[in-house]
Amino acid sequence: MKSGGMVIIKSDATYNDTVFRLNEALEMHEIVPMAWIDHAELARAAGLSLRPLLLVVFGNPSVGTPLMRTRPALGIDLPLKLLVWEAEDSVWIGYNEMAWLAARHRLPNDRPELAAMRNAIQSVASQTAGERVRQ
Repeated sequence: MKSGGMVIIKSDATYNDTVFRLNEALEMHEIVPMAWIDHAELARAAGLSLRPLLLVVFGNPSVGTPLMRTRPALGIDLPLKLLVWEAEDSVWIGYNEMAWLAARHRLPNDRPELAAMRNAIQSVASQTAGERVRQ
């Protein structure tokens, strides 16, 4: 499902299992996360409640840097981000659609760097959701 430049897919697992699979997917693709932001934990620390909501920031400078040289403002959207959240009866995974990022920053959608990012994030998100990824 696409919504306002964001791809959203449903996980077939619990929140904790989905996060575990996210870790596995990142390892499988040799992607080292730059940051794990646990919004629910931050809310708890502020005395507030929030359903589980995790933002993972990751990227590859050799892929993103050439794009940011062309369009420095792309740095607001890079590194890539993947969001995992728990709704009432489902767990969801979301990320920015590469075509949306390309349009937002006036980049040709056929840039090889965008294709590499698209392939990486789609593969990680699919594996995290529970879809089999061919190796």
